[in-house]
Amino acid sequence: MRALGLIGGVSWESTAIYYRLLNTMTRERLGGLHSARLILWSVDFADIAARQSAGEWDSLTASMVDAARRLEAAGAEAVVICANTMHKMADEVAAAVGVPLLHVADATAQAVRAAGSARPILLATRYTMEQAFYRDRLEANGVTAVIPDQAGRDRVHAIIYDELCQGIVWPESKTVLLDEIARLRGQGGDGVILGCTELGMILSAGDLDIPVFDTTVLHARRAVDFALG
Repeated sequence: MRALGLIGGVSWESTAIYYRLLNTMTRERLGGLHSARLILWSVDFADIAARQSAGEWDSLTASMVDAARRLEAAGAEAVVICANTMHKMADEVAAAVGVPLLHVADATAQAVRAAGSARPILLATRYTMEQAFYRDRLEANGVTAVIPDQAGRDRVHAIIYDELCQGIVWPESKTVLLDEIARLRGQGGDGVILGCTELGMILSAGDLDIPVFDTTVLHARRAVDFALG
């Protein structure tokens, strides 16, 4: 079994979900008392979020590269960034280490294509929805995402940072997200990418009658495939 290096704390709420999924999936595959071999470098998300808001992406890239190098030095055989937004610097992180970086958008695009979704709705942080790094990676894998308008992006972003990243799950916010999905379905959206690792805390496949792609689950499954492959 290969050891996985996790860059976590972005936020720790979703990192805890990653930890549970990686161990649960490993036990399901191997049985008995088996669990995943994991090395975790967890950051202070308050610092990360402040630099995101200030647009200090070069500084954030340096932090992610440092974290990946520490994980590799500790024995990690692949790097897993436990956040969608921080894949903005995935190429730089991958180039800085000698082990693979398992990209969340690649795992997501594969699932979207397998489900036959042509125009999935992308719900995520403002950075992931508005900047090109994530949508371009999806498009390189044959997936064209639909995103909310400015007001919708603001609402989704606020739910993620002001609520989910702090462990708060409000039924009213779930209704807001479902209303946004309904609006975008009217524009041809035929699936939903939960493109922030915390969104699985509030939405699931059972809430909708179109395919739902939980990136945290898909990313964890890809990581276990690698670890056990």
